Amino acid sequence: MASDDVDAFDSVLDAIGGTPLIRLARIAPPDGPRIYVKAEFLNPGGSVKDRAALSMVLDAERSGALPPGGLIVEGTSGNTGIGLAIVAAQRGYRLTVVLPDKSSREKITILRAYGADVVVTPGAVPREDPAHVSQVARRIAEENGGWLADQYDNPANPAAHAATTGPEIWRQTRGRVTHFVAGVGTGGTISGAGAHLKQVSDGRVRVIGADPEHSVYSGGDGSPYLVESIGHYLHPDTVEDLWPQSYHQDVVDRVEAIGDRESILTARRLAREEGLLLGASAGTAVAAALRVGAGLGPDDLIVVVVPDSGRSYLSKYYDDDWLRRLGFLDDREDEPTVADLAGPWPNPAPGLAATASVGEALALADRHPGAGPLWPVGPDRPGVPGPPSVAEVTGALDVGELGLMVRAGVARPADPIAGYVTGPLPAIGIGEGRAAAVSRLGTHEAAWVLVDGRVAGSVGKRLLGS
Repeated sequence: MASDDVDAFDSVLDAIGGTPLIRLARIAPPDGPRIYVKAEFLNPGGSVKDRAALSMVLDAERSGALPPGGLIVEGTSGNTGIGLAIVAAQRGYRLTVVLPDKSSREKITILRAYGADVVVTPGAVPREDPAHVSQVARRIAEENGGWLADQYDNPANPAAHAATTGPEIWRQTRGRVTHFVAGVGTGGTISGAGAHLKQVSDGRVRVIGADPEHSVYSGGDGSPYLVESIGHYLHPDTVEDLWPQSYHQDVVDRVEAIGDRESILTARRLAREEGLLLGASAGTAVAAALRVGAGLGPDDLIVVVVPDSGRSYLSKYYDDDWLRRLGFLDDREDEPTVADLAGPWPNPAPGLAATASVGEALALADRHPGAGPLWPVGPDRPGVPGPPSVAEVTGALDVGELGLMVRAGVARPADPIAGYVTGPLPAIGIGEGRAAAVSRLGTHEAAWVLVDGRVAGSVGKRLLGS
């Protein structure tokens, strides 16, 4: 607090932390445990990452790694960059932030508003690729004499939550918390706060991680998902999958895998039923808390970290048109939708590896007879069931036509499919109206149909009446 007689903070940095608990009054089961959200969106930068940002900078100042007026560099999905931007502005540092291209445009705008230099780089590349977020950030730091914050491996990240978030929760619940739920991204929040809560409760508090279902933390295939700032994406060409040192797995008792649809729709419910406008990763965490709470009674008390504000995602999770394009919404009543026009939907094709042979492609198609003739082609993820993410689909293969070519002797089973793959197709959501679908189809004869951001099949001009 300020030293004079005004009840005020000396700077915005003093406002970091001390966030309240808010009880979920409407979406939590009335006869179940009490569920409280730790309202981290009320930090000055709008997210829980303000805590780690301040902790890492103060630690670097103490160690001499960050000289006065120096350059801070960080690779981030956005929130840590925003926290660092606030700290940099207050303490006189320059800042360069490297973001993956899936980050919301709101985060980029916010970072630039704080004066940060923003570099956007492809997100769906192997870790070893020079364009990977971590590689770009490290290179910028080395070439410009900057200090790399390195939130994924910086011990000051989980230490921030062991020193502040955990003790706050214990104090606010008067030691009655029984379950702690948080998303797993860098792992700093769940590791630091979880470790503190376990220590002060003599191991009584159970720590549950919330994770996107395709993230490798919860045993997923590592393919892309649409919830930002959480989980662990793994490109199939990555040589070595390195998990963050900030993530202490021994602290976590179990991890709940939550799909994109459940995460996004839970976040929208929180806005409309609880008055809490939050990001989709908060939806992931609350959905996990509701699952945990289903097996508990009224004497239990769950605290779930909701890490950021929905204001950073208005162009995504709160934009109905964006959600329809990706196949999350199917509530149009003013015109027929793709689902209405296409009729009963086939079983989705699991996708073909770009390295497959003609014989392998036809054998896989024989095992999925209801998937239709047009199959998505993308990276090799052996043994992965279900439809592929549209973000990884690079082409299309007409397996029906390919079978005819083999029987005619034009194609051979040993041939690679690469010579028979056509270029990428446009994508339309299964709940989009006819006019939007026809517009996106353009001059193409067919388009992928998306359900929850993944390819569920294809539709041609004839079915759309175009």
